[in-house]
Amino acid sequence: MHALRHASPALLAYLAVRSTGLLLLTVWAHRQQHGVWPLLATQWDSDWYLGIADHGYAHELGTGPSSNNLAFFPLYPVLVKAVAVITPGTRASTGLALAVIASFVAAWGVFAVGDRLHGRRVGVILTALWAASPVGLVQWMAYTESLFTALAAWALYAVLTGRLLTAAWLAALAGLTRPTGVAVAAAVTVAALLALRRRFRARTLTAAVLAPLGWCAYLAWVGLRLGRWDGYFAVQRLWHNELDGGLETLRQMRRLLVYDPTPELFLLLVTLTMMASVVLFGLSVADRQPVPLLVFTAVMLAIVLGSGGVYFPRARFLLPAFPLLLPPALHLSRASRRHRTLTLAAAVAGSAYCGAHMALVWWGAP
Repeated sequence: MHALRHASPALLAYLAVRSTGLLLLTVWAHRQQHGVWPLLATQWDSDWYLGIADHGYAHELGTGPSSNNLAFFPLYPVLVKAVAVITPGTRASTGLALAVIASFVAAWGVFAVGDRLHGRRVGVILTALWAASPVGLVQWMAYTESLFTALAAWALYAVLTGRLLTAAWLAALAGLTRPTGVAVAAAVTVAALLALRRRFRARTLTAAVLAPLGWCAYLAWVGLRLGRWDGYFAVQRLWHNELDGGLETLRQMRRLLVYDPTPELFLLLVTLTMMASVVLFGLSVADRQPVPLLVFTAVMLAIVLGSGGVYFPRARFLLPAFPLLLPPALHLSRASRRHRTLTLAAAVAGSAYCGAHMALVWWGAP
């Protein structure tokens, strides 16, 4: 209970930020005669996860582009299916409720990392900044970002507090949640290997081996299901999602910023988010963040920026990389109250508008 009371300002700030975004979305959707619940619970990736919860995974690779549900990792749909059995309402309602609950667990974990490194004020500001991410609305959608961030944040906190075996179990679960779970595994494994250099312990070695097992296990299972060793990567090729070293990312950025006379606002937002993330990573290195945090964000950036796949979800893919927000959180903690208030208010207003625009104006998936 003491830990919850200590984190309560951050959790209340998180609730206030996300409620503001939901309120604007509700008013905007009402004026357009849209229902808010379908937008949050049943569209795009949410529909894929519900399909997995209802009918399971595909047995064959197939040939249709963007048509194989083996691209989606299993932990979230398994939880939706399991919890829906013991709760009232539809599986869509269950999925949305799980995402919202996970978002608060994630916010608590984000606060815990900031508090551990720089104190309570930084932890609260870090949580508020994460809540006010440009695509922060996704945190309250039936997507995996909230669950993944919760597992990643608490895994990193466990590393910072020396509980490597706990961190490894959380990393293994993160590896069953999203493809970028490998970033959490890398952070925990590197931390364990560094600890082994100082002192050999069987538990530390176990943590180093355990951390990537969730991610590896799902890739191996997909390979066995499809009868080919590269089964998961073959599925990703169907989704046009392959690493190309960032060539497609740079090509899309150049097209939007140089050649497109009327670029989509949402795509500009995605582009600016990626560019800002690179700058924030540089600041994180300059601030000498702990190595596990730098490894986590570096791998996240390498995967997201180095992908040759679809461009528009990149801001969402970077949402769990909350350590990138530590430099601005530190800066704001030292700023005057007026400057801090104005900056956070602008971030909250911008996030609310971007979230509503993403859901109601942008024609594609978040």
